[in-house]
Amino acid sequence: MADVKKIATRDSYGNGLVELGKIHENIVVLDADLAGATKSGMFKKAFPERHFNCGIAESNMVGVGAGLSTMGLVPFVSTFAMFVAGRAYEQIRNTIGYPHLNVKICATHGGISVGEDGASHQCCEDFALMRTIPGMTVMCPSDDVEARKMLRAAYEMEGPVYIRFGRAATPVYHDESFAFAVGKGEVLRNGKDVAIIATGILVPEAIDAGERLAAEGIRARVINMATIKPLDKDIVIQAAEDCGKIVTVEEHNIIGGLGEAVCAVLAENCPVPVHRIGVNDEFGHSGPAAELLKQFGLTSEHIVAHTKKLISK
Repeated sequence: MADVKKIATRDSYGNGLVELGKIHENIVVLDADLAGATKSGMFKKAFPERHFNCGIAESNMVGVGAGLSTMGLVPFVSTFAMFVAGRAYEQIRNTIGYPHLNVKICATHGGISVGEDGASHQCCEDFALMRTIPGMTVMCPSDDVEARKMLRAAYEMEGPVYIRFGRAATPVYHDESFAFAVGKGEVLRNGKDVAIIATGILVPEAIDAGERLAAEGIRARVINMATIKPLDKDIVIQAAEDCGKIVTVEEHNIIGGLGEAVCAVLAENCPVPVHRIGVNDEFGHSGPAAELLKQFGLTSEHIVAHTKKLISK
């Protein structure tokens, strides 16, 4: 995918907010003194009267968002994943989740690819934390087109939503005709030898891995699972029935994320061998994003190696 256009999904978030803001006057955006990094500053430039900088007080920002939602507004709360899913977890649970308020929590800078910011900012626990909140929808787009369409879908649905956007630029493989639906997976490549289920910025890596495996005669089904909760059980069960082996891929701790969600579905419906690729229950550290993804085994080469190993068992 060297020649494919690359866009960071945090940029997609900023652009998507402006697109929505032009259509819906009830959208307000909150940020915690990071509007330049989260790209919510694009919305601030277009609609300064509807953008609120809450300062470095993420828990308070969540409470403000909850209050605004009770007034008929649709707040998009923005900051780094570590600061909202981590620092403000209690406020999300009790002031947004418990009363099931219509707040959209938009977290940028998730995962190891945050890079040089290091372990304190590399949130690899956010899917796990947000999945445990009853009624919370959890999503992670794989490219620019999906990110913008996901943002629109989040606005159109009622209730709390958590979306993780990435810092690093990633290949755009969808075109504008793509129709995103909350809770639905997407088969990107057909195959019956093994199924690779990926989310977020590692979906392009999974696509590349599928092509590499095909060159070796291994037919891998590649699935983009942009909605982690509610999980598309049907597409998972069908993949297990057709392929007999599953590999999950995520830029998240293997504990509590996509891999465990898939395993739970399979354990209850169609048990098959599963290998989870993700961060292996460890903290990250500072370094260039691309090098860290290689070091933590989150590249197409690693997906190919682990897939072949699973098939050989």
